[in-house]
Amino acid sequence: MIVARDGYLKQLIDHRGDGQVKVITGIRRCGKSFLLHTLFREWLIGQGVPSEAILVIELDSIRDLRFRDPLVLANFVRGWASASSDPRYLFVDEIQLSERVPNPYVKGGEPITFYDALNDLRSIPNLDVYVTGSSSKLLASEIATNFRGRGDPIRVHPFSFREFHAAVGGEPKEALTRYLRFGGMPQCVTQRDDAERLRYLRDLVETVYLRDILERRDIRRPEVMARLFDILCSAIGSLTNPKRLTDAFNSAWGREGNLSRNTLVSYLDALRDAFLFTEAARYDVRGKRYLAFPVKYYCEDVGLRNARLGFRQTEEPHLLENIVHNELLIRGYAVDVGVVESTEGKRCEIDFIASRGTERLYIQTAFAMPTDAKRAAERRPLRFLDDVFPRIILSNDLPAPERDPDGILHLPILDFLLH
Repeated sequence: MIVARDGYLKQLIDHRGDGQVKVITGIRRCGKSFLLHTLFREWLIGQGVPSEAILVIELDSIRDLRFRDPLVLANFVRGWASASSDPRYLFVDEIQLSERVPNPYVKGGEPITFYDALNDLRSIPNLDVYVTGSSSKLLASEIATNFRGRGDPIRVHPFSFREFHAAVGGEPKEALTRYLRFGGMPQCVTQRDDAERLRYLRDLVETVYLRDILERRDIRRPEVMARLFDILCSAIGSLTNPKRLTDAFNSAWGREGNLSRNTLVSYLDALRDAFLFTEAARYDVRGKRYLAFPVKYYCEDVGLRNARLGFRQTEEPHLLENIVHNELLIRGYAVDVGVVESTEGKRCEIDFIASRGTERLYIQTAFAMPTDAKRAAERRPLRFLDDVFPRIILSNDLPAPERDPDGILHLPILDFLLH
């Protein structure tokens, strides 16, 4: 089964041959390699590029372990690319596995990294370079610094609901129920039954994500990392901060806890770096400033979250909020949690402020609004906004889009996710 990931494919096509290093990032097993090696490769071949002009190096395979040395990688690729003056394409998987090696030409100099290798290869006129990586540190800030402004980051996510529905078909409401339970990890969609889906998701967490973090980040207290993962899964969409998390650890574990705030912050950073969680900061709309704490955390995939918790905490309102957050990220928005002051001087929470360039959306999510009181509660924060940006309430129980007297758009959640 092939699911067309047209948005990501278009980004690759648009950046083809632009002289930049294309860096495709995202959680492991979300489809980065399939996007590059299958969808984009087939598109190139369809444009007349011969298959021998595409070199694939997989740093997570035993076959290509030698290329983890950036000097070996650069020397090999330079020789391959120089054998022809025709366009050549380099695909490197899991670039974060590359090693730092001593500089053989400058005694005591800075180590050679994959950034050095790729910057060198980028200068070859007929070579177009694409790499995938599962570390958020490969995103914009580090790319801008280490690729000297010559890198194009492309963030890939698990299947959006629209992609998921294209894969599974059927009634959208039934598909949404399954999506809320098992998420959108591409290979999970192909499993035959719920038991296989559960086993696959649990194995991903245990044998891929947590093990990868423990090995790459030299985590000295793996039991704390596992427990922190569980706590964040349980608390999606809830306001929290490092001090509160640290206190919860030490209170629950007593003397065995003894966890410092700095250690916990470093573990949080490791989970975010692996794309398992995204942090949403609070933004004061009227004060036009960010509030340091508390913040909210959302899972990159609700299926991973549910499997980790043994499907014991599957409250649909929280899961729906999580997938709306992720959908906004997929569409290229920066997502914050909103705060606005009421006429009585009290702070009211807005689920999401989504910003993209000069565009801004204020969004409330509600699984259902069965009563007038519930509808009024969802509308209340949006009524205190005094700018011109769209205000939207997403709900699962609306039959059709409608706009209320305050100009707030009420939108069925399926309309939002599918269109």
